[in-house]
Amino acid sequence: MKATATRRAGKPARTAFPLNPFAAGCAVLLSALAGQAFAQASGSEEQTAVAPNTPTAAATSEVIATPAPTPSVSTVTVTGIRQGIEAAISVKRNSNSIVEAISAEDIGKLPDSSVAESIARLPGVTAQRSRGSGRASEISVRGLSPSFNGTLLNGREMASTGNARNPEFDLFPSELMGGVVIYKTPDASVIGQGLAATIDLKTVQPLDFGKRVIAVNYKKSRLGVRTAEEGDGDRFSLSYIDQFANRTIGVAVGLTSYDETGGEQRKYDAWGGSVAELPYNGQNVRVPLGFTADTETGYHNRDGAFASLQWRPNRNFRSTVDLFYSAGETGFKRSGLEGAVGANTSGLYDPAGVLQNVVVQNGVATSGTLTNYKAVVRNHIEAAEDDLKTVGWKNELRVGEWDTSADITWSKATKLSSRYETTAGLPGNAANLDTISWTGFNGGNFTDIAWRTGLNYADPNVARLTDVNGWSGTADNPLAQAGYLAQPYIDDKLKSIRLNAKRDLEWGPVSAIQFGYNYTDREKTRSGDEGRLMIIGGDRFGAVPMPGASANTAGTTGIPIATWNPLGSLGTVYELAPKVNADILTKMWDVKETVQTAYVMGNLNGELFGLEYRGNVGTQFVHTKQMGGGYNSGNCTGETADTCPVVRAVGEHDYWDVLPSLNLSFDLKNDQLLRMGVAQVLSRPTLDDLRGGLGFSVNTGVANPFLSGGGGNPMLEPFKAKSFDLSYEKYFGKKGYVSVAGFYKKLDSFILRTPAEYDFAPWVTSTTPLPTTGPFAGSTIGVLNRPENGEGGSIRGYELAVNIPLEMVSSWLDGFGILANHSDTRSKIDLPALGFGNVQVPAQSIPLPGLSRKVSNLRLYYEKNGFQVAAAARKRSDFLGQSPDFSDTLQYTFVKGETIVDFQVSYEIQKGFAKGLSVFAQANNWNNAPYQEYTENRDSVTRRVEYGRTYQFGANYKF
Repeated sequence: MKATATRRAGKPARTAFPLNPFAAGCAVLLSALAGQAFAQASGSEEQTAVAPNTPTAAATSEVIATPAPTPSVSTVTVTGIRQGIEAAISVKRNSNSIVEAISAEDIGKLPDSSVAESIARLPGVTAQRSRGSGRASEISVRGLSPSFNGTLLNGREMASTGNARNPEFDLFPSELMGGVVIYKTPDASVIGQGLAATIDLKTVQPLDFGKRVIAVNYKKSRLGVRTAEEGDGDRFSLSYIDQFANRTIGVAVGLTSYDETGGEQRKYDAWGGSVAELPYNGQNVRVPLGFTADTETGYHNRDGAFASLQWRPNRNFRSTVDLFYSAGETGFKRSGLEGAVGANTSGLYDPAGVLQNVVVQNGVATSGTLTNYKAVVRNHIEAAEDDLKTVGWKNELRVGEWDTSADITWSKATKLSSRYETTAGLPGNAANLDTISWTGFNGGNFTDIAWRTGLNYADPNVARLTDVNGWSGTADNPLAQAGYLAQPYIDDKLKSIRLNAKRDLEWGPVSAIQFGYNYTDREKTRSGDEGRLMIIGGDRFGAVPMPGASANTAGTTGIPIATWNPLGSLGTVYELAPKVNADILTKMWDVKETVQTAYVMGNLNGELFGLEYRGNVGTQFVHTKQMGGGYNSGNCTGETADTCPVVRAVGEHDYWDVLPSLNLSFDLKNDQLLRMGVAQVLSRPTLDDLRGGLGFSVNTGVANPFLSGGGGNPMLEPFKAKSFDLSYEKYFGKKGYVSVAGFYKKLDSFILRTPAEYDFAPWVTSTTPLPTTGPFAGSTIGVLNRPENGEGGSIRGYELAVNIPLEMVSSWLDGFGILANHSDTRSKIDLPALGFGNVQVPAQSIPLPGLSRKVSNLRLYYEKNGFQVAAAARKRSDFLGQSPDFSDTLQYTFVKGETIVDFQVSYEIQKGFAKGLSVFAQANNWNNAPYQEYTENRDSVTRRVEYGRTYQFGANYKF
């Protein structure tokens, strides 16, 4: 027999429009959603639907789903958890790529309370919680940073509200999502791919439903349970799906709104877990460097909406308009205390302290007192308003043997943030300063230290609004700064058009040919104003009482402090002095990018070595043209517009990439598949890395001063890798599966922020400060730290997954089921230790950002006769995360692994006048897993936060 053959015998009659695997998976997912909507029988949900007339359940046209002339009837009797699982299994099984999927268990209800939490339960996928709120806000796939993912909405790229390309998952309320597909191996037809994965968020399409569906959902939340003070929240959603004009017009609308106030969180930051040596009785002893302790309350509200309008006048044409809108406000009120212990701050009014009454053990001051302590009472407010709008219009037309489509996308995102900082304490000219004492320090247990101040900072007569430490200006020109205001603004606009054509053919193993073109134009800017807050009158030693002061405690320290709300105090307590310096200018940038992608792909269907297979092979040809703009600030001699003149800097670059891909799925019989994927993949640089401009100044902190600077790099090219994936999958009908997968990625190119010798001469003028002493006196040669392309490295790992109903084991376990998966990922890449906010780590010890070597998920459930009970846990090992510092710049930080446990219970009324009504309760973060940051020594915890449990109670009514 021949080694290869075309599998044509028994090929079913083709529908009017052949199926693309991507669209097929979505069609199955959406049709499964429809099954939940059609309640027909007592104790079950029944659906009358057109049965596919092609071999797989995903046999719907890429262009138009056309019913067979004589439809057969099938009945679906699954609901709730099982329905969502079976729909997701169908997507996974019928895809030609290696994918993971989740599906809504009901209209407008994903398995978890957020999209990110649901995605994080999939094999090889993890979520990173926000430092501020504890929410799952970013997704890491196969050990790679979230920036390595491509994120789509209904197959379309979107604008984003952050520095990265992809939107934050907080912008997508779970009530508006119908499902998610994660492509771990790409095919040539998927635009906007990522090196790690492509995450495609799905809303519902109305013509995939058989009749009108209306669903209403309400949730009441208790937030921060087991914290100092609980918060609460309300969530409401409404979904409406209908069809008109003999099912030629379909409309789907979803609305959601929620308003939440978080529980009170008590936080402690040990300034990177660093120590300092101070003299005491003729010897140097180690003492803590300092600390910041905050008590924080957050709020989060969001309004979201989606709409889909479909028109299908005949079997040859379909037009779909998708609208998505999300707008929210997020904020935090922080009250706390901070101050240097072992080292002086950079302030002008912070004198050196003297140790007293110290107990020394092995060179460590386990307890003691420090004089001349300048405590800063903090009352800060951080707030952000974001807005995302996305419009897509897709027209699909059959012309002869060709299925054609045109898809237009417009997306815009904005985010206005405000960072309002106020300081209180003793004014800069105070004569009698405070003391601070500590006990219980062993040199590394920073979060266990007990602190005590000499003064009572809850007394408004002690903690007065003032410039405590003199953090602005120079010794020759001190400037008043009793607080700070920063208002960064991000604006991102994206436009794209996509053209596709596909037809069936018989050309050896190639069963269909598809090609297309995509044009994307993107423009993103980051701007904003910053300035010093001064007590009205401008006196740098001015001090006034806090209006409406109350008392609280500083984080976990128990130290009492005075608190107030500074909103509205500009003009009544403070005046603003605009500030311009090198740091501020380098955060202002604009990037323009045009990406043109042409692709060709063949669908495969044949036989190899006696094994039937399906799949695809194709190539993308990608041309990128980018421009990065910004400002050079080497001429700054002060902090005003006059002393820091703006010099515009722009860089341009264009390049080509060729991205071949191959996906094969071999049928091993008995519901077994062996999948293989080989591809060249890429992830583009974050947009802030592409910015133009740089900031530089004389580095005087070394023996021989020299010019030192940093900035972006408009000449950057993407991360690139060759990837190989292998997956074995055993299915048990449509009810369950087990899988074993392995992957390997050879990194051909990556991006590192590295220092290099650089001649700043093009940006030096007669007013630019240059070194005045040492071998570099008068020299324009220095060191520039910016992103650069590097090469080399690899990532490898394996994934195990089990998803089965336990009735397969024993009839006694009818209704029970289990989902479990585990992944292990390793990397040979060593990144340099640059940009760390809390520690200097040797280059060879830094793991990939976002990489948790081991990730495990477990979900046990019971579902029968309307009852649903589920318990879930997700566990990840330590990883390297990123969080913004005080100046809104992302910094790396080590984060300890965590295990988070959730519970859910619900009951749906099966008959009678209230049929379709369900009530539910769920608990998230039941075990109150702490968020912990540490240095290279994981026993030295520098930041620990407990967010508490979240309880949700509610009802859902579908009719």
